[in-house]
Amino acid sequence: MRLPRHVAVIMDGNGRWAQKRLLPRSAGHSAGMKRMIALSEYLFRRGVEVVTLYALSKENLSRSEEELSALFTLFRTYFSGSVVRLIEGGVRLDVVGETELLPEDIQALIQEGKEKTKGGERGTLVLAICYGGRQDIVRAANAAVRMGKEVGEEEFSALLSTGAYPPPDLLIRTGGEKRLSNFLLFESAYAELYFSDKMFPAFTDEDMARALEDFASRDRRFGKVKGE
Repeated sequence: MRLPRHVAVIMDGNGRWAQKRLLPRSAGHSAGMKRMIALSEYLFRRGVEVVTLYALSKENLSRSEEELSALFTLFRTYFSGSVVRLIEGGVRLDVVGETELLPEDIQALIQEGKEKTKGGERGTLVLAICYGGRQDIVRAANAAVRMGKEVGEEEFSALLSTGAYPPPDLLIRTGGEKRLSNFLLFESAYAELYFSDKMFPAFTDEDMARALEDFASRDRRFGKVKGE
């Protein structure tokens, strides 16, 4: 079966999953974190090379102090406890976004995790935290201006925070919404889009397998006529 090299996931619906169960939103984020770890490991086992997960948008920083505090606690737990699993799995960790907006101790944990896993050759897990696609495009455009020359698509792509990776072949969004929500806007120009009504904590490995099968069934022509 033809697999995507790069799968990107908008992990939507954690809070709504919890509310439907009369639980605090923080319980949904905790469940989503566990599902994120399991799902990324499943994708690497299947042979996907890059997995990019939308963990926290820049716009999410406007949420309540209570919810952000719970999210930051989860980040601390993840970056403190999951690095060993990444090393054992041969997975390299990267984080894109304006991480300078995070508490300093989380910034330090991110750097430590990136350093400890840099030898991973099985795949790369990219977490988008405090990330916004428009903001990243503007940042890259300003970098091009500072270079003092015009750049083509490939050069511009390299200036994005995701420039070290191939563009996503498959972009999945859970939670029933059908929009990109400022995620990988430039990079996803030719990504195959897959939407699921399931809330992210309920999106199982079997659901991911169906998404991969759906991807394999699509005819990716990139604007060309079939047969060219």
